[in-house]
Amino acid sequence: MARVNENFEKLPGSYLFAEIARRTEAYQQANPDAALIKLGIGDVTQPLVPAVVAAMHEAVDEQANAATFKGYGPYEGYDFLREAIVEHDFKARGVDIAIDEVFVSDGAKSDCGNIGDIFARDNRVAVCDPVYPVYVDSNAIEGRAGEYDVDAEAWMNITYMPTTAENDFCPALPDAPVDLIYLCSPNNPTGTALTREQLTRWVDYANDRDAIILFDAAYERFITEEGLPHTIYEIPGAKTCAIEFRSFSKTAGFTGMRCGYTVIPHELVRQGQSLNALWMRRQSTKFNGASYIIQKGAAAIYTPEGAAQVQAVIDFYQRNARVIKEGLESAGLTVYGAVNSPYVWCKTPDGMGSWDFFNKLLEEANVITTPGAGFGPAGEGYIRLTAFGEADATREAVERIKRVL
Repeated sequence: MARVNENFEKLPGSYLFAEIARRTEAYQQANPDAALIKLGIGDVTQPLVPAVVAAMHEAVDEQANAATFKGYGPYEGYDFLREAIVEHDFKARGVDIAIDEVFVSDGAKSDCGNIGDIFARDNRVAVCDPVYPVYVDSNAIEGRAGEYDVDAEAWMNITYMPTTAENDFCPALPDAPVDLIYLCSPNNPTGTALTREQLTRWVDYANDRDAIILFDAAYERFITEEGLPHTIYEIPGAKTCAIEFRSFSKTAGFTGMRCGYTVIPHELVRQGQSLNALWMRRQSTKFNGASYIIQKGAAAIYTPEGAAQVQAVIDFYQRNARVIKEGLESAGLTVYGAVNSPYVWCKTPDGMGSWDFFNKLLEEANVITTPGAGFGPAGEGYIRLTAFGEADATREAVERIKRVL
């Protein structure tokens, strides 16, 4: 008899954003005239910039011509995109990354979930808390998380590192021995970013223990403050202990296009095995590469006109973030994030539970947010709001919330 992966049975409920969608749909069906404003799921609203659209049109035309048609592409991505990534995302910041250390994919979410394929099932995992659910759920599916403690709302074999206002949103180095450490900066969901000094402590810790940092830099382009690292490889020693994930979803509007990349330096070796080579083996076995048309579009954001157009869109979202932050603060709420991130992390009023406040805003303000409890135990008592909406809708949502409060 075929047997299923029993780890799926251990997963609590549904995926966070699927549950939000379910509750939202149920409310909308019961209240068809309600004009909902979405500030929950971090999906972009602005269209692809002209440079990207033009490049993709060109790629489509190439696919219609036998002389320029592309079939299967390189598993690790086309050189024209990887070269642009190396030049603009790393060399421009004084970081030496080789082209064959870059693996183009269909997004950072996929890579963050799949990276566990190259690691043993008994590796001990540490995550920031609150945390992007994919880090935890993917390890639970692979059997690393152990059993789920319903009362604690946590996995028994996962080391949760509270990332809260009390520690300036920089988790303490874990006392328990860990092998795989997930860090995200700028952070999803709190919207905060690690400083160079903070990240240096993590790199030193990982190298001292032969641990691996899985560094999610999906929101790097939203960093505005001087001195904050844009890549973990700005930190000395990171190449021997860190894998970095990047995404074009939020920075270039590719949530529906699907494209991102992962960097694995050649210096990253464990048990005599090159993790770069292992990932290449994994990708060539389970992945056929991102679409040529999509990669042409991604490469366009590195042209002068494409970079300027993308920056204008990022500026638009960051103005939304400021509107949300300033509006909620004026209503007396405690708010974090928004400066180096498209996310606003808001403390619920009067000790209200995350899902209770989510329901209140949904039903009384018709505004969809994301309950902090869905990101982990330390997220209880918070909600996350995103700046990816339309400007007018964002301002209206803030006014609605202020009226409810």
